Amino acid sequence: MVQPCQLSSQFRMTPSILDVDLLAFERGGEAARTAVVDGVRRSLQTGFVYTSCDLPEDLLDTAYGMLARFFALESSIKQHFVATGTNGQTGYTGLLVETAAGSAQADWKEMLNWSVPIAAAHPLRRHYPASYPEQLLPEAVVPGITAVLGTFHQAVAALQARFLRIIALSLGVAESFFEEMTADAPTLTRAIRYPPMAAAPAKGHVWAAAHADINLITALPRATAAGLQVQVDGRWVDALPPQGRVIINTGLMLERLSNGLIPAGWHRVVAPEAASDERYSVVQFCHPRPWTVLSPLASCCSPANPQRYSAISAAAALEDVLYRINLLEPAS
Repeated sequence: MVQPCQLSSQFRMTPSILDVDLLAFERGGEAARTAVVDGVRRSLQTGFVYTSCDLPEDLLDTAYGMLARFFALESSIKQHFVATGTNGQTGYTGLLVETAAGSAQADWKEMLNWSVPIAAAHPLRRHYPASYPEQLLPEAVVPGITAVLGTFHQAVAALQARFLRIIALSLGVAESFFEEMTADAPTLTRAIRYPPMAAAPAKGHVWAAAHADINLITALPRATAAGLQVQVDGRWVDALPPQGRVIINTGLMLERLSNGLIPAGWHRVVAPEAASDERYSVVQFCHPRPWTVLSPLASCCSPANPQRYSAISAAAALEDVLYRINLLEPAS
């Protein structure tokens, strides 16, 4: 396991969330790599970390432009892109559908979801068809959007795979530990439009109520406006990463694998006071293969930290959460 070291000057802090340099980990010497691993280990005690990245800014701008064209369409048109039977894993999800677990009111947001399909004969797709649905994107009404969103998905997925190498070392396992687990996994990218709060149908709705993600890690490139808040040391803090950074937050599956050493990052999206504009964000949820057995790693269990969690398959863990957030459709 990489040993803890003193915090390098390359890290910057906003409450307890550190800004680390993925590129220094990949291009630097052993001292730089050790410092980055240590910074990630420390920062993920909050469930969040900011990282440098090399995502093309123009790709994100192009994606946002096309997504804005789609979300601006009449509701009746967008409804044509609801993929029935996919539990929100592709296509359009309308306003006031997803509800955070434990929340009394649905989130004031609408979404477009997509991933990269795998071969029809792949055993993962045959055994877990609900995790690998046929993709439904609004190519007919926004020509070219399928190619742009596919390129964007691949770029962010590659970034997450690279970052998981750092997390693996922080957990005391091989740098390549997550590679097999995430190969051909149902990683999901989601574009979210948060409408102006003045248009909400009733009081009490928020853009997205407090929740933790189910997956391993989530990548959040820059959004078009403020609103994301993260819970650090029991208080809500505005997530304000430096320019050009990506936010990485941890999910419940990583919390289980790490035996609680890396907690899931709790967050919410709340419209700033007096805000009258809409907000767009694009996020990506990095999942393990559905047949992965999520059980605490031996390196994360000790007399001081005995095993806290039993084993569960990734597919079962995901289905449980989809049910609790109102995205699991009744069996036909």
